[in-house]
Amino acid sequence: MLYVSNSQGPNMTQIVTGDTAPQFTLPAIDGSTFNMADMKGKRVILTFFRFSTCPLCNMRIRRIVQRWNEFSKDAVMVAVFDAKVGELQKRMKKHDAPFVVVADETYEQFNKNGVKKSFFKFMWGALRSPLTLLQATLRGYVPLTLSISKLSTIPVDILIDEEGKVVEAHYCKDTADHLSLDRMIAFSNGA
Repeated sequence: MLYVSNSQGPNMTQIVTGDTAPQFTLPAIDGSTFNMADMKGKRVILTFFRFSTCPLCNMRIRRIVQRWNEFSKDAVMVAVFDAKVGELQKRMKKHDAPFVVVADETYEQFNKNGVKKSFFKFMWGALRSPLTLLQATLRGYVPLTLSISKLSTIPVDILIDEEGKVVEAHYCKDTADHLSLDRMIAFSNGA
């Protein structure tokens, strides 16, 4: 029997425009410890991705890396994954990401910041993006988990200004949805 729970953690308040940016300290794949408090004075693009072998997440990272030269050098991108740091280090080697990639090994920050789980939205994302899934598979981005809990996490994109205030919080409609790269690039460049 398959049991799917859409219950959320005890602190499931979604972030909204005007909120103070989430504060956390997490291990980064470069061996450092990332502290969000150190980002004051910088524009931050914060994304809560799913798990390290998520095909859609890996394609998104790949597309960001491909357009990285369009992002402002003064902005910071932080990609948070539901993963152990060692596992995440292995998976992200394919990308050589020029931005911060951190592991939330306990899912604490996902819970604190209103990241939802939905099996329906997981399935809908997969159904509406077959080409992306095919491209991901051909590139070797194959999900190495059958955990409904990990599969059903729905991403979140958050834009944070230099004062540490949320400018935009995009709780994705499904696993294939994100803010457009054009929007993220424009934000990084001051728009």
